[in-house]
Amino acid sequence: MKLSTKGRYGVRALFDMAYHSGTLPSQIKDISRRQEISPRYLEQIFQDLKKGGLLKSKRGPQGGYFLAKKPDEITVQEIILAAEGELALVECAKAPEDCKSQCDFINQCVTQKIWVEASRRLNEYFEKITLKDLCEDAKGLGLEKELDHRFMYFI
Repeated sequence: MKLSTKGRYGVRALFDMAYHSGTLPSQIKDISRRQEISPRYLEQIFQDLKKGGLLKSKRGPQGGYFLAKKPDEITVQEIILAAEGELALVECAKAPEDCKSQCDFINQCVTQKIWVEASRRLNEYFEKITLKDLCEDAKGLGLEKELDHRFMYFI
């Protein structure tokens, strides 16, 4: 199994927002620069994340994207599901009863239960990890926070 870049970049981008901006709006150009992700591709991913209820946006000079919930309320599973649409290792693990049309071995497949269980465990694991957890990991690694210049005032 391999997650697409939409899911991986979605997790990285929302982590970036939680870590560097907290509750303040983040601009695509800043996230793009820090995470080395194309701004156009981030815009596409953010549309899915907005539909999934994980992001909101604000227009204007102090605008940008911001998290719709607190970092401790957003799981990696939610991000991947919003970006990818599903999280299953193989087709027959999504809905085993629906895979009859896709698999000739449906009534005699000994491996299907492996894929179903592995998908369940992966979903369970991703459900336990929040953006807050990732931010704590970043602090532990010594990742430096970047302050947003839009909110800095000089005297």
